[in-house]
Amino acid sequence: MATYINEPVLSSEKVQENMSKVLIATLYSPDPVLIAANKLGPDRLVLLVDKEPSKEQEKSLELIKSSLGRVIDVKVVKTEVYDVVDVARKAVEVIDMQPKEDEIYINITGGRKTKAIGLLFGAYARVSRVKKIIYYPEEKDTAPVFLPKLGFNLTDSQKKVLEYIEEGTFKTLMELSEKIELSRAMLYRAVRELEEMGLVEDLKLTDAGKIARL
Repeated sequence: MATYINEPVLSSEKVQENMSKVLIATLYSPDPVLIAANKLGPDRLVLLVDKEPSKEQEKSLELIKSSLGRVIDVKVVKTEVYDVVDVARKAVEVIDMQPKEDEIYINITGGRKTKAIGLLFGAYARVSRVKKIIYYPEEKDTAPVFLPKLGFNLTDSQKKVLEYIEEGTFKTLMELSEKIELSRAMLYRAVRELEEMGLVEDLKLTDAGKIARL
């Protein structure tokens, strides 16, 4: 089992001529993943698990590998449990590795809430690549919930401010204005907007700001 968990995440070998369906999902119990796979019929499955998988996760992986793994490509990505930014970053890396023509589906049903939120934010950071974001209710015969595909929709000025704040240390807006190629009026407006969006606080990136930079 350890070998499977530690195998390379994805390789760029699979540039395919035809479109493939890719399902990216958080995992705890196997049911949400199996239901999604049955509904969507993916060609490729990527599961986000804890860096140190619990026994329940390991059992779920074994079951999915022995069933779905016989007919589709199954990969595993390890992430921190409670670090939403780390989960989002790994999700973005996975999405970026998929061929441009593929359809990407996000399943946030299983696993801890922090993992599901991180995957959701990763999908928002690459919203143009995502086909659908799905939650499958536990109740039997209940229709899946399709979440809105939201994006950060940042302006060029806002992106530039986030970039400079992430790469530098600024105590005042005056210090930042001396480094960034924006007028003070535009800079002040962009910082105020980013603060209102919860991406910047005290001239530092919040977790949401770090995700918006992915």
